[in-house]
Amino acid sequence: MLLILGAELMVRAAVRLAASFKVRPLIIGLSVVALGSSAPQMAVSLQAAFTHAPDIAVGSVFGSNIFNVLVTLGLCALIIPLRVSRQLVRLDIPLMISASALVFALALNQTIGRLEGVVLLLALGGYFALLLRQSRRYHRPRVHTHAVERHGPPPWLSSVVMTLAGLGLLGWGGHLILGAAVDLATDYGFSDRIIGLTIVAVCTSLPELATSLIAAVRGEREIAVGNVIGSNLFNLLGVLGLTAVIAPMPLSVSPNALDFDLPVMLGVSVLCLPLFYSGYRITRAEGLVLLGLFAAYGLHVITFTTGMALAGRLEHLMLFYVLPVLGLFVLVSTVVAWRRQH
Repeated sequence: MLLILGAELMVRAAVRLAASFKVRPLIIGLSVVALGSSAPQMAVSLQAAFTHAPDIAVGSVFGSNIFNVLVTLGLCALIIPLRVSRQLVRLDIPLMISASALVFALALNQTIGRLEGVVLLLALGGYFALLLRQSRRYHRPRVHTHAVERHGPPPWLSSVVMTLAGLGLLGWGGHLILGAAVDLATDYGFSDRIIGLTIVAVCTSLPELATSLIAAVRGEREIAVGNVIGSNLFNLLGVLGLTAVIAPMPLSVSPNALDFDLPVMLGVSVLCLPLFYSGYRITRAEGLVLLGLFAAYGLHVITFTTGMALAGRLEHLMLFYVLPVLGLFVLVSTVVAWRRQH
């Protein structure tokens, strides 16, 4: 209930802020909404780093980014096919892929220290500068003239208060779910890496999920998609960067994360580019594909961790059947979309 109410307030505030500042809702979704819904992830990663649980601090970021793309976008697309802005395809998604590759490269030595954290924070500053430039480019009074005339100028202060209230409710709800889930996972003996990749990642992603779902239901599809891309960028550059800078020790990255979790996160980011380019929309069928991929990913993590014999068979099935079929589907869709546009 707290998540739903907080998400409703955040979406309403985002729409009013976009009208007040006369910018596209996408810009607000990529910045204000994304930062607000990612705040629980920041709090969890910092707490984990200071309690000497780096696998949770790092793994939750990787798992959250995977969850945001596969589950949040998948569920939103099932509700209503999502329109994708050309700006996302040309700028924000390539930047998300670049940020994923940068984190992968910095983590190859199995640690992310203060210097790497500074690099990530500088990259985040550059991204915010690009967003500011985009907001000025689209700062045209005629964009929302009719909405302002019809509803009256939205009070700036009330929008800020609404944003803070929504952020507080999202953080409170996420904290309650996270605490209960981690206690359950610890009681069942799961490792820190698995807790970070699954329980913590899903719980800290619930604010993004709730916000994007409410935005999709209300027809604010740019906010729904922009929230996911902006949150992923903030998780990689802001959460990991700030945690690495102020943590008492460098963040350690496990070999399993390097061998599996980081490549999956990078692959999911790369998948967004052809998926979004094909028609500049995410259909219900593509939403089902995204949800199916997350189910396969989660099943592999659980079976591999518990040492089940199914893990090897599932990996063989994914490598030699599912991924080739998915690659062919994405390739055909991209070629068809390119021919339609040219």
